[in-house]
Amino acid sequence: MRPLVAVFNGPNLNMLGLRQPAVYGHATLDDVEQLCAQAAERSGLAIDFRQTNGEGELVSWVHECRGRARGIVINPGAYSHTSIALLDALLAVELPVIEVHISNIHRREDFRHHSYVSRAAVGVICGLGIRGYDLALSAMADLLDDAG
Repeated sequence: MRPLVAVFNGPNLNMLGLRQPAVYGHATLDDVEQLCAQAAERSGLAIDFRQTNGEGELVSWVHECRGRARGIVINPGAYSHTSIALLDALLAVELPVIEVHISNIHRREDFRHHSYVSRAAVGVICGLGIRGYDLALSAMADLLDDAG
């Protein structure tokens, strides 16, 4: 059985391909899901791919991972910069977390430079477009292999 990795996406990621294509590109969330499915297949992982605009729902999904998933890849969107609740949830489940951002948050507005989620993450990938998800799943597979 392949290890399960949750791939969670936060607010406004359902608008990929439509919202600010100069910043986020033309790929849609469906494109991201297909890329993740291919990356998971190559890496020997199973994924649970989801998107929500609701902070509470995202927190609940993270809670569900405890005892169910082996790791979490998360693009928390704007909740990166605002949600202590999401940080607390990620810390509580005690799983490896990789944070992904399509844009380089450090080249953008000052308020985007800080991420609460990063405190729970073993790694952060930003600025590489949707390819960051592929890299995150590959890295997660390596982390899980190393953990045994």
